Amino acid sequence: MSSSHNGSANSAETKKTDLRMNEKKCSWASYMTNSPTVIVMIGLPARGKTYMSKKLTRYLNWIGVPTKVFNLGVYRREAVRSYKSYDFFRHDNEEAMKIRKQCALVALQDVRAYLVGEGGQIAVFDATNTTRERRDLIQAFVKENAFKVFFVESVCDDPEVIAANILEVKVSSPDYPERHRERVMDDFLKRIECYKVTYQPLDPDDYDKDLSFIKVINVGRRFLVNRVQDYIQSKIVYYLMNIHVHSHSIYLCRHGESNHNVEGRIGGDSELSPRGKQFAHALHEFIEEHELSDLKVWTSQLRRTIQTAEELGVPYEQWKILNEIDAGVCEEMTYEMIQRTFPEEFALRDQDKYHYRYPGGESYQDLVQRLEPVIMELERQGNVLVICHQAVMRCLLAYFLDKSAEDLPYMKCPLHTVLKLTPVAYGCKVEMFYLNVEAVNTHRDRPLGKIPKESAHLLRRNSYTPLSSHDQVKRPRLYSAGNQPWLPLAPTPSALMPEGRQSQPGIGSGCLSTCVKDLTMKAPKKLVAVSASE
Repeated sequence: MSSSHNGSANSAETKKTDLRMNEKKCSWASYMTNSPTVIVMIGLPARGKTYMSKKLTRYLNWIGVPTKVFNLGVYRREAVRSYKSYDFFRHDNEEAMKIRKQCALVALQDVRAYLVGEGGQIAVFDATNTTRERRDLIQAFVKENAFKVFFVESVCDDPEVIAANILEVKVSSPDYPERHRERVMDDFLKRIECYKVTYQPLDPDDYDKDLSFIKVINVGRRFLVNRVQDYIQSKIVYYLMNIHVHSHSIYLCRHGESNHNVEGRIGGDSELSPRGKQFAHALHEFIEEHELSDLKVWTSQLRRTIQTAEELGVPYEQWKILNEIDAGVCEEMTYEMIQRTFPEEFALRDQDKYHYRYPGGESYQDLVQRLEPVIMELERQGNVLVICHQAVMRCLLAYFLDKSAEDLPYMKCPLHTVLKLTPVAYGCKVEMFYLNVEAVNTHRDRPLGKIPKESAHLLRRNSYTPLSSHDQVKRPRLYSAGNQPWLPLAPTPSALMPEGRQSQPGIGSGCLSTCVKDLTMKAPKKLVAVSASE
């Protein structure tokens, strides 16, 4: 009887594990977490906890770690439909205290359901959690479910920051439907005083010395970090130490139209077309018109972005990691050429565009990983104009606009258009400026006849099963005038095969690596290797 019971329990546990594995996104960052983590926010009201929760969740989802915020205020509003005043938050209001504790227990059960049954990896428990009693309850819950826990405490004693936060965020809270600024400010300050009576900050020297946590002091002026225990916790600390709350705007645009754009070719390092040069001039006028005198300008190391920036007449920085996605053996081909030459690769990419990796090249997932340092710098900087490429712009936009991996590769980023992104309370305001210079449309819509994954006859290829064949090819990407490409712009299978084998039937992409190795040996000595990050 006992054996049978144990067997069914094990079977149920196996089923849960299988569900988690099936539901998880395939991501390089996902493999760095070996058990779910609960991030517990701590701090008085109006200390930026929800702001940090939402930004952190957006970042973790962007790098591929499934994350969700559980805001206790939402649960409290469902339990108590009509908020009357700060009296609800008094520590001696026994009825309200029971309701608040019950809301916390319900939220924690939802956290468990997300991490155990829905494939989540990180849950952000967004509440004040200002007492040791509440934090001990959370720790007992975490221990019972074998989760990890990381605390994030926001401490702020700057009255200007607190007042600005109340006016920017709390006035529009569902708790205050009348939106009367003075009454909101008065009630909310009294609510804060209610919490102060019982607030017990984290104690790194004694009571809480064994916990893993970060204290963020006065909106990032100082930090205290204690016992970071794994990779994902170090990522959380790294991110929180880089986000700065300040007023700034980020301008994103692609380079001017290039000759390859006109020809329908992808990748490569071509120069601007005549219309692309017109756009560069129009971009210069746009900057002058908007009086962006303190603007920093970043480009990739490819000629089309550099030529666009040169017209601006201002200093600019070149970032190699802003280079366009590497299309590997498909570089400088049109989509029609790819479909004709590598039909299976073409079908694989349409099947799962985010995870698909070009043979010898990159996937969108690889590109997100490559661009992470750019995001960190954009969070720290003032006004920045990033002149980049279509796939790169999609990845950057997906971070700021909280887009999923499924939607990211199909975001529209037209040529000759500037996007202005201005961070606001819990999101990002977007303004679009078309600079009235015509250009080709390089956007490819999501395929209508997309193969359902469960019935797909082709093996999906992603960053962990990188190729449909066992061979990889790496072609040089950056050409200079004195070092021309050693392969035709649009290689055909016969062009990639050694002499004497072109006429043999049945030779496909499986021999690609060997063939190109042979060609490499015959290539000029001045040809240099190109790093995989390009």
